Amino acid sequence: MAADADDSHYFVREIEKNDGCVLKVKQCYLGDVGCVVWDAAIVLAKYLETKQFHDPSSGVNVWADRRVVELGAGTGAVGLMAASLGAQVIVTDLEDLQTLLRVNIQENQALLSSGSVTAKVLQWGEDVSEFMPPPHYILMADCIYYEQSIIPLVESLKLLSGPDTCIICCYEQRTEGVNPKVERQFFKLLQQDFSCEEIPSEKQDPEFSCPDIHILHIRRKV
Repeated sequence: MAADADDSHYFVREIEKNDGCVLKVKQCYLGDVGCVVWDAAIVLAKYLETKQFHDPSSGVNVWADRRVVELGAGTGAVGLMAASLGAQVIVTDLEDLQTLLRVNIQENQALLSSGSVTAKVLQWGEDVSEFMPPPHYILMADCIYYEQSIIPLVESLKLLSGPDTCIICCYEQRTEGVNPKVERQFFKLLQQDFSCEEIPSEKQDPEFSCPDIHILHIRRKV
């Protein structure tokens, strides 16, 4: 179902940033998988704050003024984190998630002084001309889920990414049902055009990491 602005439909997940500020991400009591903040989204959001990307004490901020597109954004938690660190972010998902995305953008405006977030519809596999030129980063958390979405998802990655684009993919490895098959299909298809580097746990947030949740840096093959 589509979210609307009635607060009775929502419950809030708080994500504390390293600077002590708190992102408040509304989730829907009712709805599809995009209506809640999954653990992989938290792990990825906190990874964006690790010192390799953002270290105020040494003046490092990879995210400042970087163009970022989040795929399958759902609640927008990951994109909101990137924007709060200074990135210019477009969070994308299907039409029925747009209200929830806009609600969460509005809810966190006070933390977005140095960055920005816009919500747009993107159906995987379809035209991406309005997202060009290719962004510096593409973010995706727990998008490897539905078998029928694998081909269009990889197609979107090919259409959106340029030679300098870094795709940061975070997913929870699931062992039940069709999930292992879906993961295998995704990576087999992906590796025809992209190379993948898994990020070791010591480079992730020390508190928000998990052996079952993987972070990959994905780039187009040269």
